[in-house]
Amino acid sequence: MPDVTKEQVLTALAKVRGPDLEDDIVSRGMVSDIFISGNKVYFSISVPAERAKELEPLRLAAERTVKAVPDVKGVLVTLTADRKAGQGGAPAPQPQKQAPPAAHAHPAQPRPAKTGVPGVGAIIAVASGKGGVGKSTTAVNLALGFQANGLRVGILDADIYGPSIPRLLKISGRPQQIENRIIVPMENYGLKAMSMGFLVDEETAMIWRGPMVQSALLQMLREVAWGDLDVLVVDMPPGTGDVQLTLAQQVPLAGAVVVSTPQDLALIDARKAITMFGKVEVPLLGIIENMSYFLAPDTGTRYNIFGHGGARNESERIGVPFLGEVPLTMEIRETSDIGTPVVVADPEGAAAKIYRDIAAKAWQGLQGRSVRAAPAIVFE
Repeated sequence: MPDVTKEQVLTALAKVRGPDLEDDIVSRGMVSDIFISGNKVYFSISVPAERAKELEPLRLAAERTVKAVPDVKGVLVTLTADRKAGQGGAPAPQPQKQAPPAAHAHPAQPRPAKTGVPGVGAIIAVASGKGGVGKSTTAVNLALGFQANGLRVGILDADIYGPSIPRLLKISGRPQQIENRIIVPMENYGLKAMSMGFLVDEETAMIWRGPMVQSALLQMLREVAWGDLDVLVVDMPPGTGDVQLTLAQQVPLAGAVVVSTPQDLALIDARKAITMFGKVEVPLLGIIENMSYFLAPDTGTRYNIFGHGGARNESERIGVPFLGEVPLTMEIRETSDIGTPVVVADPEGAAAKIYRDIAAKAWQGLQGRSVRAAPAIVFE
């Protein structure tokens, strides 16, 4: 089967009229970078935010048009509002409005409620300020810890550029789609899971701009048949960029867990994640010190390779719970590599107990809080 090209897709999309039937969506600069993997086509259309719902037929028209291109196997089209649709270049700067005098200041307007995910109780973000601290391994074992404690659990892989959940949970294949474009999540070890890694090949590089990532991520969250869950764990990408802010501002996170290693360099970046959640008013459930110490597999001798206690000291300094120390062990590394996380590989072992205890503390941290209600993927 010949490969579909971007030029073929653009030629087809040039036949789709823009809003109000003015020109076409290609000449108006409304089409994002086009990404093609396995003859499946991914792109977004920039539209004014206030007209997104009204312009859903435009998205459907673009979808139908690209589906008709020879050899196209599937299409994912999203609407984004990263700029004023149809205008090239950066938007013109707006004159700054002067704040009214304090004596005549208007009361702050209430923020709009965040849309809920039906059936999902609490959404918990697992984040880190930097990569390489074992955040995804922690997220998977934490989710399994919640499950071992009797909760119904799902996990969303929010790392679009580097999805790890398919490998960590040993899940392969493509998810099924049911009516109204709803996707059935994949499942293993009793966990329902969704990841961009289920939709594209493992070695495919996702070269997407921020707005398209944000739109696809929110649709992976909201257009998936999660069913009834007590907890949905979100494995956040490292850092404090667009994806993190999108989730924090548009999804009603019940709380966040920050993962760090003990050394000062990692803690510097962890503080950035903590600060970000504070600014967007997401409760911090606590900090986990991962790779807290190394246990020699032959002698059981303990070594503080990365130092020790830095995350605990940081949690005490800023007044947030310290959830626990996870050691660096051969068992955790090996079980993660082969897709059988330690909580299921050795449920009665010391490492599994640590994750269950951390899950219990995080769940306890949610009790008594007012959990806010939770926040069009097309795949064939």
